[in-house]
Amino acid sequence: MKRLVLSLASLVLAVSSISAQAAGDAAAGEGKSAVCAACHGADGNSELGSNPKLAGQNARYLLKQMTDIKEGNRTVALMTGLLDNMSEQDLEDIAAFYAEQEHTIQGADPELVELGSSIYRGGIADLGVAACTACHGPAGNGVAQAGFPSVSGQHAEYTATQLKAFRAGERTNDGDSAPMRTVTERLTDREIEALASYMAGLN
Repeated sequence: MKRLVLSLASLVLAVSSISAQAAGDAAAGEGKSAVCAACHGADGNSELGSNPKLAGQNARYLLKQMTDIKEGNRTVALMTGLLDNMSEQDLEDIAAFYAEQEHTIQGADPELVELGSSIYRGGIADLGVAACTACHGPAGNGVAQAGFPSVSGQHAEYTATQLKAFRAGERTNDGDSAPMRTVTERLTDREIEALASYMAGLN
């Protein structure tokens, strides 16, 4: 647990030193986001569970993910090449647009709520798994200034896929302290599915 707390603290410091809040123009971003609409929806509320909702996500997190994808630090096959001709300002504008949109809420699976809530709010002390609230907040809204993402209302399918990708080491853009990889390597498929379902129902 001590190692995980130190990792989380290190990540906060690292993210805080990158840059100030993304200074994008949401109005300009609406037009630039047209290329994103096919998968993520015109307002950032995707219909397919495999495609993440971007609506209401904090701009700093969105900017980091788009930058990581563009620079090859995060692999998303469907986005290969889509961002290559976009400038830093373009990415900031798109991030600002989606950050201003309202995200829709999903329902949680009643059979998974108890387990999901227990881990999300209390972690698993015996395994050194910290509560998700430490970075994502009680309502799943994240911490915008630190770049910690909102997880409330996100498709459970997408969230579970990402958690498993962190666990398998297929996704590694959670910083040098690797808090997501550290947590997920200690979770079973059932626990990941319960967490993903629970977060989908947060509001």
